Amino acid sequence: MRDFTAMKMNRLEKWMMNNPLRAAIQRHYAAPILLELGRGAAVDRVLEIGCGNGVGVEIILDAFHAKQVDAFDLDDELVDLARKRLSRRGDAVRLWSGSATEIQAGDGAYDAVFAFGVIHHLPDWRRGVREVVRVLKPGGVFFAEESYASFITHPLWRRIMDHPQEDRFDHQQLRAELVTAGLEELGERLAPGSGSGWIVGRKRAHEG
Repeated sequence: MRDFTAMKMNRLEKWMMNNPLRAAIQRHYAAPILLELGRGAAVDRVLEIGCGNGVGVEIILDAFHAKQVDAFDLDDELVDLARKRLSRRGDAVRLWSGSATEIQAGDGAYDAVFAFGVIHHLPDWRRGVREVVRVLKPGGVFFAEESYASFITHPLWRRIMDHPQEDRFDHQQLRAELVTAGLEELGERLAPGSGSGWIVGRKRAHEG
């Protein structure tokens, strides 16, 4: 039985994260940062967790030149929107409904995993990190854009968004957890104010 230990976005946040402005920010700001931090990492077979309406998949295909992108979201409505957006991409894309804390993929299945602002939605975010590392091949790369505790727990955003409030993380804590789970850091960047940031890490090769 699948474990959906994550929180869906409310209607306001769903709109904020799935509109043309957000798409433009992803394409023209976040993607170039992740490309730079990734240092030309090969991303042939890719997974996106929390794919929303499919903009991230388009970015992964077009900017990172992935050959195959699998993607899922907890919200069935968003998965349907992604299917419509990506219908012309054919066999290069596979979509499903699922949870980031129990990823429907085998160990070492992907060259890269992308998460555009997803980990902070997981009450058990450490479990989500471990799942990401599990499905990465040795040498595979995790590309993460994230929002941090100073933003998530701010009184204003707490009132209008349905984020988990307990055990939230900052940039340093997320980085430390990624290293503990088995990643070596390639690069990182903090946004002004440090309410969000980007981290790219590579899964360590098996010893021996």
